[in-house]
Parts: sequence; C-alpha cells; structure tokens
Amino acid sequence: MAVPAALVLALIPSTASAYPNPGRVTGATVVHDPTMIRTSAGKYLLYATGGGLGFRTSSDRIAFTAGADAFGGKPSWWSSYATEAWAPDISYHGGKYLMYYAVSTFGSNKSAIGLAGSSTGLPGSWTDYGVVYTSTTSSDYNAIDPNLFVDSDGKWWLSFGSWWTGIKMIRIDPSTGKQYAGDTARRSLASRPTGTKAVEAPYIVKHGSYYYLFASYDVCCSGTSSTYKVKVGRASGVTGPYYDKSGVALTNNGGTPVLESHGSVIGPGGQSIMNDSDGDLIVYHYYDGNDNGTPKLGVNLLDWSSGWPVAY
Repeated sequence: MAVPAALVLALIPSTASAYPNPGRVTGATVVHDPTMIRTSAGKYLLYATGGGLGFRTSSDRIAFTAGADAFGGKPSWWSSYATEAWAPDISYHGGKYLMYYAVSTFGSNKSAIGLAGSSTGLPGSWTDYGVVYTSTTSSDYNAIDPNLFVDSDGKWWLSFGSWWTGIKMIRIDPSTGKQYAGDTARRSLASRPTGTKAVEAPYIVKHGSYYYLFASYDVCCSGTSSTYKVKVGRASGVTGPYYDKSGVALTNNGGTPVLESHGSVIGPGGQSIMNDSDGDLIVYHYYDGNDNGTPKLGVNLLDWSSGWPVAY
C-alpha cells in the first residue's frame, strides 16, 4: 500500500520542529542573559543584564516578579568601564552566594569582570569585591560573560569571552574568588578563526565523565534580526580541548547546535545551565517574533541520554 505523501512529510522533522518552544513563564519575563538559582527554601532567584543587574523571583518557575536591582548603589569602579553591568553568573559555594558579572559597553573590549557576595542572594544584600579580570582595547580577548565552574577536585575555574579570539579560561583561588596566583595562564577554549568571530557567553557543566561547554554564537541584540544560537562541545578535562559531536574542535569553528531560531522564537542565547529537582535546565533569552522582538525569558529542560544535551 502506498504511504500518503502527507504522512511521509509528517515523519520528516523540519528545522523548526527540531527545537522546543520555551516552557511557560509569566509575569516579569523581559530579560537578557539570565542566570538563575534555587534557594534551599525552593525560591528561584534570577539576575539579568542591565542597570545594577536586574532581579526576578519566582516560587514555581512559572510566575516571575521583578524586584530591585542587585546593587542599590553602583560600585564606583564601574565608571571606568561603563554605567551598567551585564551577564551575571550566580552560584552558591561555602555558605555564600557568589555573582560574577561584566562591566563594558557594546562592541568594546575595554571590559572588566567583577565579583560580589551575599548571604541571601537578594537585592541590596550584595557586597562588591571589585575587579577580577580585565581586558583593554589592545587585548585580543574580551573580559565579559563570566561563568564559574567548581570541579569535583576542588579547583575553581572562570570561563569568559566574547568575539575577538573567543572563549578563555583562568584558574580562580577559592579563598578570594579572584585569579589563582599559582596558575596565571589564560587558556583558549573556543574560537572562530575564520569568518565571523562571534562566539561568547560560555557556560560549563560536568555530566557523567565529560565537561560540556555551552556558548552563544552569531549576533545578539538585534531583535527579530538576531541570529544568536546556542552550541555545545565536550571534553574529558575542564581546560579542554572541547570537540563537537562531529569531532570538530571548538577552537576551529566547531559546535553542536542546542537551540536555534524557530517560529517566533528568534535568536535564543545568553544561556546558563541550572540543575533543578526535575533535571538540568537551560535558561536563556530570545526575541519574541510575536511581540515586536521583545527579549523574553526562555526555560527548557535538557535530555542527556544521547551523551549530548538535547533541549525539550
């Protein structure tokens, strides 16, 4: 019996259907570069780019409410780089919330990564610890988009980077949250040596025996013209080398897609990964094609059963 053409087409996944729509969220969901954590009491704290780092909170991971910025008064050292902070990265270590963040202006690599700490993680409670790492206009890298990774051996690592020669990593001293004096190497994790230099926003997690480096590729922040997308590579050691599913090095334009534009979901990226009670989440922003390209919060779960993260 001949199979109807319509049925055959239905069995062939389209590019659009390869990626899930964001999970349902409501309320204050206009964000860029979100980072989220769940407290021991089950409350979700989310920080994002802008001002003194914008804050959202939720009790159920669906309804989000806006609050005051992380910093009521902006640290004075910011003024050497910019007037607002970007791309925060929140984590909890040693009984304290830590937040790395960037201070820069769009398209410039005169940039700095800062660090703050808090006992509660709430707005107004953050103590700023100052500059962690910088880049200048003569640097071949950009000190923005920080992400802290704490390995099972107790070593701390900070990845960061945007455009120029790509994603970098330095070792961090757990006692200070700043660069470890015993190892001052700046390692390269991902880059695009040919064509566009557009790779940024690293985030590293360990799953099973592999380390996975997520990053945002192509152009952010252009509303419905954005071409942002999330790709991933994996390595057997935290400092790399990282390869994609096809075996291409992330330092040579590699990267396996995790999220790309589909339907009204344009330019997903600025991602962070969060472990929750129901699995690992990818938390990101996208531009809503049904709402004039407004940046919105996206949250999806990740399926690791293939050895590679698949959003659903």
